[in-house]
Amino acid sequence: MTEHAGAAPGFGPEWSASRRRAPETDLRAWLDLGLELCGAADEIALRWFRRDVPTATKPDRTFVTEADRAIERLIRARILAAHPDHGLVGEEYGVEAGGARVRWYIDPIDGTHNYMRGVPLFGTLLAVEVDGELQVGILSAPALGERWHAARGLGAWAIGRDGASRALRTSSLTALGDAQLLYGSRRENVESGLMPGFDATIAASWRDRGFGDFWGYALVAEGAAEAMIESGMHAWDVAAPLVLIEEAGGRVTDVTGARTIDAPSFVGSNGHLHDELLRRLTGGA
Repeated sequence: MTEHAGAAPGFGPEWSASRRRAPETDLRAWLDLGLELCGAADEIALRWFRRDVPTATKPDRTFVTEADRAIERLIRARILAAHPDHGLVGEEYGVEAGGARVRWYIDPIDGTHNYMRGVPLFGTLLAVEVDGELQVGILSAPALGERWHAARGLGAWAIGRDGASRALRTSSLTALGDAQLLYGSRRENVESGLMPGFDATIAASWRDRGFGDFWGYALVAEGAAEAMIESGMHAWDVAAPLVLIEEAGGRVTDVTGARTIDAPSFVGSNGHLHDELLRRLTGGA
C-alpha cells in the first residue's frame, strides 16, 4: 500500500471512512475474529512474560522468542481455518498467498525486546487489507490490560482492563511548540540518515518522550500525543497503527510524505502538524 506525496493529502474520520473497500458486515466480522485471536495471543504472551522464555537470534540479528512463534502459528492457522482464501503477511513466517485480495498482517509480539526484558510495553498487532487498502487494525497489550482497534468508517476505540470501550480522537493542537512528540529510538532515527532535522524538531516541541513501539501510535490516536516518529520498521509494525491513527482523525506517512507501510520511516500525527513535521524532519526550515 503506497500513495506518494503527489496524491492529495487527507486526514480526518470522514476521509478515513472514504478508504473503505469492503462491506461493513465484513469489517465487523474481521474485527471480531481479530479480537478473538488477540485473546488467544494474550494468553500465550502472558504465560511466558517475565519467565525464562526460549529465545533465538534471527539472521538480521534481532531476537525472536518461542512466544512470538507460537502466537503467529496460532493466528495463521485460525485465520486460514476461517478464511482459506485470505493471504497472510507475518513477521516470523513470511508471506502466504501474497496475491490474495484480502490479506492479514501479523506482528505476534511488537516490542519483543521489551518482552524479553520484562517491560510491559509489548503487544500483538493485526491488520486486514483489501485491494491494497488497509481496513481493520487491532493492537492488544495484555500486560497493560488494554486494546485499541479501528475499522474504516466504524471509528477508533480503546478497551480498558474493565472491558469498557471509549472512542478515540486525535488532538486538535496546531502549534509545534505546544506538542508532545514521541519516538522509538533517537539513535536509530538519527543514524538512519532519513531525518537530518530530527533533533531540531524535537527541540522545537513542548515535550518529548521515547516510548517507542505500538504504544506511541496508540497515544497519538488517544490524543495524548501529537506525533510518533520512528525508523527501521516493517509493514507488520505499522499496518494496524495506520488504521488506528487515520480512523481516529490523524495522518500517517513516511518522512517523504508517501502514505505507505513499506518504507523505513514512519510519521503518525494528529494531521494538523504533519506537513510541518515532515518539513522539519527532512531538514527544511
